[in-house]
Amino acid sequence: MAGTRSSSRAMLLWLALAGVVAVADQLIKQYILGNYRLGDSTTVTSFFNIVRAHNPGAAFSFLAGAGGWQRWFFIALALGAVGFIVWLLRAHPGQKLFAFSLSMIMGGAIGNVVDRMLHGYVVDYLDFHWDFLGALFRGGHFPAFNLADAAITAGAIGLILDELLRVRRGR
Repeated sequence: MAGTRSSSRAMLLWLALAGVVAVADQLIKQYILGNYRLGDSTTVTSFFNIVRAHNPGAAFSFLAGAGGWQRWFFIALALGAVGFIVWLLRAHPGQKLFAFSLSMIMGGAIGNVVDRMLHGYVVDYLDFHWDFLGALFRGGHFPAFNLADAAITAGAIGLILDELLRVRRGR
């Protein structure tokens, strides 16, 4: 019984982390929507701006001009991913790095799917730019992104690290 209680507590912790990521992402996006017009930009440092951008596609505006069907595709994909992540979390709640990484991905997916459902696009607001990126991105600006995207990226890096550590322990 103690193992089940411990697993339930761990599962609640991971779900709460995903919820915190999703809520924080949505609160920031509501601030951006309420205080910035599309295309507005505030310079914060020489390499960072707060902007308001809309992305109807996926990462790097993938499928942004696809005519609308991509909205429903990305919603279905995100909801499927969330379901799969919950299943994985239930199976492995004690694997801390693995579960943390999955929770970050789930929180980010929820944050972005809420945008797609409410607006038909994802609100992006973080704009980093450096001269050395000029050869890759217009004006050296990395594509704008948001907290949800950062959480998904951190989660993906965590999963890679978890796998590398698992393989190393297996030797």
